[in-house]
Amino acid sequence: MADWSELEVDLIVEDYFQMLQQEIRGVPYNKSAHRGKLAHFLPARVEGSIEFKHQNISAVLVKHGLPYISGYKPRGNYQKLLEERVLDYVGRNTKIEKDFSAFAEQTIAVALKIIDYNKWEVAPPEPTGIIHDTTLPDYTPRKRNYLELEQKNSSIGFAGEELAFEYEKWRLNHEGYPKLAKEVRWVSKDDGDGAGYDIRSISITGEPLFIEVKTTTLGKDTPIFFSKTENDFSNDHKKDFHLYRVFDVKQKPRMFTRNGSFTDMCTIEPVSFKGMF
Repeated sequence: MADWSELEVDLIVEDYFQMLQQEIRGVPYNKSAHRGKLAHFLPARVEGSIEFKHQNISAVLVKHGLPYISGYKPRGNYQKLLEERVLDYVGRNTKIEKDFSAFAEQTIAVALKIIDYNKWEVAPPEPTGIIHDTTLPDYTPRKRNYLELEQKNSSIGFAGEELAFEYEKWRLNHEGYPKLAKEVRWVSKDDGDGAGYDIRSISITGEPLFIEVKTTTLGKDTPIFFSKTENDFSNDHKKDFHLYRVFDVKQKPRMFTRNGSFTDMCTIEPVSFKGMF
């Protein structure tokens, strides 16, 4: 089907941001109702095409470090016009910047007693197709990387690490190794950051598990951010290094795991440098 026209793109971008702002503010809304309403104004587009375009918008937002609608998994291969219109919308609507800040700065609390660790771990995400060509410069102005700020949010990070810490103890007890469960240490809490990992656990065969926990209130396809120390540690201990990716921590906490160095488990994009004089 032909690329979307400017009018069509503007309509779907406006609709997407209406839903996104409601989601950030905790206001209930219905995705199906939104798609149905859009289908009325976009007679040339079926609802499946509209949903895919919503997912394209999610991909644009992820690329630029902005929160997205968790129910719309980011999908790449979008037209340039869509990216331009999304960024234009963000630039023209100052109120959404406040919503983005609220997203990154929110305080959450997780009731550990309601977590069913039998249903806690899920499969890692499939490749999203969102691999940006880092050989080409992208000089698009950006205000703040809200996805990175959310990950640095101490309330969100603490919640994810606590869930992972309790899960490790549960896992070892569940497998019949209560003595090993007592050896699990929450290193980042007890000793501070800088070790290159957050939790030190142990396998049932006695090997160490160095666990780095990354947490988000969004979906499992959300990018992670990690330091040089964490990256170096993952390279030096790739056999025993594990990523515990906690996602949807605010609504329905779940987790997937990856083993190996960060280079083994994900596509890495360099985003900053340090200059010394």
